[in-house]
Amino acid sequence: QVQLVESGGDLVHPGGSLRLSCETSGFTVDEYAIGWFRQVSGKEREGLAFISGRGRDDSTTYADSVKGRFIISRDKAKKMVYLQMNSLKPEDTATYYCARGWARGWFGSLAEARYGYWGRGTQVTVSS
Repeated sequence: QVQLVESGGDLVHPGGSLRLSCETSGFTVDEYAIGWFRQVSGKEREGLAFISGRGRDDSTTYADSVKGRFIISRDKAKKMVYLQMNSLKPEDTATYYCARGWARGWFGSLAEARYGYWGRGTQVTVSS
């Protein structure tokens, strides 16, 4: 059974850092693209970053809104995917989700439509 569980969300001051974790099970984590998304209530879900699903290729891609501040990484042995978030801003406040691509070997995308498995999310609040 495919499962993704996010953790690590918290209240943090502007300029601070957080690391979100996505614990995966039921599949081989480096065979599928894993993406991080966020959503603010009443707004569309925004793709932030993904890591490639092409085996040893750990290519990463970022949305302009987080490029240079967020880093996605994967630990195959632990079956974990992380999102390191630095220089956080109040506008980063949202519920953060990790998701797995539908197809094995798919490179990945920031568009949510091709991600078929989602976690329940973890709340990040950036406020002074």
